[in-house]
Amino acid sequence: MTVLDLADKRSTKIKQPLLEVDSLKTYYPIRSGLFSKSKSYIKAVDDVSLSLYEGETIGLVGESGCGKSTIGRSIIRLEDSFSGRILFQNEDITHYSQRQLKPVRTRMQMIFQDPYASLNPKMRIYDALAEPLIIHKLVNPSEVEREVDHLLHLVGLSRTARDRYPHEFSGGQRQRIGIARAISFKPKLIVCDEPVSALDVSIQAQILNLLQDLQDELKLTYLFIAHGIGAVKQISTKVAVMYVGKIVEIAPTDQLFRKPKHPYTQLLLNAYPQPDPTLRSKKKLLIQGDVPSPANPPQGCRFHTRCPYVQERCRREEPDISKDQHAVACHFPLA
Repeated sequence: MTVLDLADKRSTKIKQPLLEVDSLKTYYPIRSGLFSKSKSYIKAVDDVSLSLYEGETIGLVGESGCGKSTIGRSIIRLEDSFSGRILFQNEDITHYSQRQLKPVRTRMQMIFQDPYASLNPKMRIYDALAEPLIIHKLVNPSEVEREVDHLLHLVGLSRTARDRYPHEFSGGQRQRIGIARAISFKPKLIVCDEPVSALDVSIQAQILNLLQDLQDELKLTYLFIAHGIGAVKQISTKVAVMYVGKIVEIAPTDQLFRKPKHPYTQLLLNAYPQPDPTLRSKKKLLIQGDVPSPANPPQGCRFHTRCPYVQERCRREEPDISKDQHAVACHFPLA
């Protein structure tokens, strides 16, 4: 084998994803009584597959109740999946016990939506940040205090914050503390579960900028869950659009915002307000009707009950998502 052959072999080597979700299903049983046997399910996540590469940010967007947060909680293993596989760093963690998950949890963390509920109100900030460092033996006991100060500095808080309690901080400051706790593990992956939705708009921008700065500095990978299109557009390298438990479109951010292929994505973008008040508003199609129940999703394409371009085939057959870089699950994608 020549030197040129070796170079070609290296260049064609396939990069392994940091996280791979394969045909994931997370169902919740519907029970009519205490001793009844469940025969039906709420299909919160229904056959979802995605790959997330190191240094990437996938934004997961959709209406409330579409299953976004359930995907995040299933990946972190806060929820047990019904079927499918979760591979993290090429390690199948789908059925790991809590004991097996303990070393994995230092490599994957979560930032929660409610910055107050995620903190113990009786615990000082120093103790909240020092606890994981001590339990998981991430630093030597003599270095815990210095590491806590370093974490506070990374998220833009002063050293004096460590002796205060959660109720003494604003919502934005509490979310910074939640971020500090997540990065204390030095994780590879962070699932951000609507981390800015409970904050004022001006504070949202600060937190998004902080997350981007930390990603560059600490080489982090994000699954960023949100229902706000603007936040997803700012932070994501790729965007996945969910509807009633399924991903209906996934593409690089600029492609998806410039030329959406799924009608649902187009309608979501139409509903997003233009930040420039001088632009003339054009009459656009908006989403009509109610979201179907995940306990009884429509036959065929799940969006056909609200789609302005619906055809007979949409009512009969469920579309498979394509394998392209700009993937879409639609029988008649938009040109």
